[in-house]
Amino acid sequence: MIVLEGVSKSYDGGRTFALDHVDLEVKRGEFRVVVGASGSGKTTLLKIINRLIEPDAGRVEIDGRPAAESPAHQLRRRIGYVFQGVGLFPHLSVGENIAVTPRLLGWNKAEIAARVEELLALVDLPAAFAARSPDALSGGQRQRVGLARALAARPEVVLLDEPFGALDAVTRDSLGRAYRDLHDRLQLTTVMITHDMMEALILADRIAVMRGGRVVGEGEPAAFLRGGLDDYVQALVETPRRQAEAVARLSEKAGAG
Repeated sequence: MIVLEGVSKSYDGGRTFALDHVDLEVKRGEFRVVVGASGSGKTTLLKIINRLIEPDAGRVEIDGRPAAESPAHQLRRRIGYVFQGVGLFPHLSVGENIAVTPRLLGWNKAEIAARVEELLALVDLPAAFAARSPDALSGGQRQRVGLARALAARPEVVLLDEPFGALDAVTRDSLGRAYRDLHDRLQLTTVMITHDMMEALILADRIAVMRGGRVVGEGEPAAFLRGGLDDYVQALVETPRRQAEAVARLSEKAGAG
């Protein structure tokens, strides 16, 4: 579904590389999570898939066709994108935010209204929220609207850039599981960026770990838990493992008490 071969990108004329000969394949229907620290190249990777940034070298294919074959704005209208920090338009209502891409695609008013109502139900928000301003919503509600907007034109591919990073732990977990359910029900192909290995292990079909603009580890969550990894990747995996073990010990003490 999504193929990157030898993709490189530099912002300083080749002195350093945000992406350095990256190869990555995401199969149709897969939930792929890309993990890495700030500056590892994760967001650049996502933006290149969506042609918000053009690579300096390499090849990108989506659904068997070169991404560069179509005008960038046409490609983007076929791909759902949830930006870091959501990025809702503050001067538009919730319903108008969700309707942005369908309106650009020339849908009529009745189709748009029906789709907005359908999507609000899909992300568990009341239909009355369509008239609200984004400023009147909680962080979790705004994130749900961002997901609805990304799904508005019925894309097959959805790109998520740290979609839950600014939320509290309970809301983050709830929305992560809710989106994973939507991914499965709608048979989407998803690429999600996160710095949280625990989130990746829980949600992903496959994980790719980035460091210094390169993919340094890749596989199914179970493979990461079996060990035998690159030292950097192993350190990422050990952090949630230690946290889980610490919570288990506290639970044992609480039960004994």
